Amino acid sequence: MFQEYDVIVAGAGHAGSEAAAAAANLGNKVLLITMNMNTIAQMSCNPAMGGIAKGQIVREIDAMGGYSGIVSDKSMLQFRMLNKSKGPAMWSPRTQNDRMLFALTWREMLEHTPNLDFYQDTVQGILVKDNQVIGVKTNLGHEIKAKAVILTSGTFLNGIIHIGEKQFGGGRVAEKSATGITEQLVSLGFQSNRLKTGTPPRVDARSLDYSKMEIQKGDDIIPGFSYRDNVPKLDPEKQLPCHITYTNTEVHDLLKTGFDRSPMYTGRIEGTGPRYCPSIEDKINRFADKTRHQLFVEPEGFKTVEIYVNGFSTSLPEDVQYKALTKVPGFENVKMFRPGYAIEYDYFPPTQLKANLETKLIKNLFFAGQINGTTGYEEAACQGLMAGINAHLATKEAEPLILKRNEAYIGVLIDDLINKGTDEPYRMFTSRAEYRTLLRQDNADIRLTELSYKLGLAKEDRYQAVQEKKSAVASMIESLKQTSINPDDVNPYLEKIGSTPITEKQKLAKIILRPSVSLEEMVKEVPVLKDIINITNINNIQQSEIQIKYERYIEKEQEIVDKINQMESLVIPDSFDYNKITALGTEAIQKFNKIRPRTIGQAGRISGVNPADIQILMVHMGR
Repeated sequence: MFQEYDVIVAGAGHAGSEAAAAAANLGNKVLLITMNMNTIAQMSCNPAMGGIAKGQIVREIDAMGGYSGIVSDKSMLQFRMLNKSKGPAMWSPRTQNDRMLFALTWREMLEHTPNLDFYQDTVQGILVKDNQVIGVKTNLGHEIKAKAVILTSGTFLNGIIHIGEKQFGGGRVAEKSATGITEQLVSLGFQSNRLKTGTPPRVDARSLDYSKMEIQKGDDIIPGFSYRDNVPKLDPEKQLPCHITYTNTEVHDLLKTGFDRSPMYTGRIEGTGPRYCPSIEDKINRFADKTRHQLFVEPEGFKTVEIYVNGFSTSLPEDVQYKALTKVPGFENVKMFRPGYAIEYDYFPPTQLKANLETKLIKNLFFAGQINGTTGYEEAACQGLMAGINAHLATKEAEPLILKRNEAYIGVLIDDLINKGTDEPYRMFTSRAEYRTLLRQDNADIRLTELSYKLGLAKEDRYQAVQEKKSAVASMIESLKQTSINPDDVNPYLEKIGSTPITEKQKLAKIILRPSVSLEEMVKEVPVLKDIINITNINNIQQSEIQIKYERYIEKEQEIVDKINQMESLVIPDSFDYNKITALGTEAIQKFNKIRPRTIGQAGRISGVNPADIQILMVHMGR
């Protein structure tokens, strides 16, 4: 039945789907194995993509030639640019999505991807010869050969679902867990551990009273995620609203009545949950001084009444969940489609990986997604993209592609995982990136598309579009720096926004430096600017304004990057013996032997290693 493949991807969630697409688009013969062909790229938790820092990741995936941005744009219910009140480094796009359309669009795109085959089965283990993966074995008894294997198991490895005192095996509600892989990998020398995550109840929109909630509409302008012009964007008028309501002390008191049956508080859940996305019972326990918590009432599709109650993740008994929900404003007559639950699953601490997401123990075996301890669709998808690229490169015996921390949030995420590891579900935040002024959502295409084009993933049209954008922005910035404007032309606009009028001619770039000035708005208000600036391309206008306003900050950050990159160029030989450096501390020796850093720069980012250890290491390398 099966030929020998270049790459086999086990699991078709967000990581697996991006991995399969990337490897296939690069020319590999790929087999995507999934337990259920009807749940490819399913949104297991909230029906949304992007958000703080996550939106930057989706745009980076798109800039690299991945599919997540395109799928999100084609299936969006609503678009919002978050953090617009802050600087552009913090702006983060987010879409509310039609859950069923999202998965259907992913499947359609994968089915139209050349070189990609599908098979519905469960991977039970890997085939290994001479410490190199040579294929997989499945529950149906097939042994399928491949040059590289990517495991993207999500929450399915020995998954256990908890609802109150009830617990049963499952990787997702109504879907069985995957067994055998953890046990085999542990026997091969891998270390595994347990994590947990949760999801809220789903309810019937027809049973809610929206008049008691705050409405949350989408933006009037929808740029979307994808940089491709031919991806259709949703008509702003057709967006579905979300709503906001709040818990109260009565809700909290009712929830507390179920604590004695909670798997969290009775010790039945061993895994660590996500710190930044706690369950509602965890919130009212940890933040006992808070009298209310915000809930987002999110639609799941254009053609369904199912509602996702964001902020009410729980594993309490169903009767407790229901009673507490009825005390939430607008939920008095709520009908529950299904209760919230917690899921506990195996993961493999990511310090066991190289920077290309290949395992250190088994050659050409790659891990991506929640198997590495991350949480979130976006974090999984970007790992899948990089694993797919690097699995392809491994089959060609080519150098891996490793994004630096100053090149992408993707680089920050992977660098954090392999150097620091994680003992709780890892989620991306803008605060994790020390170069976030450089890593904005608006310039992901400028940062990454040329790199991907040289690799062969981003196509010619994308590359040309980026070159045209760079040229247009550079030309616009030059015009703004060279062109002066008369007071009579610009003062009406300045007075309208409460900014001090000018008394003599001034360069446009100097006026743009004012915090209250928006170039986009100024172009609309000042007629003479229409002869200087192409007003049809809002993205280029925004890009030009950002580069002018934040020029000094960008330059300073780039200077720091240049200094740090000197450390990244100092490669540590694979054969380097840390045990011989007697001046190193015991912890540093242990960490260096465990992580095996590729460069001095990477060595300096390992948790537990101090600057003195790096100085000692550099002295010995110099010798």
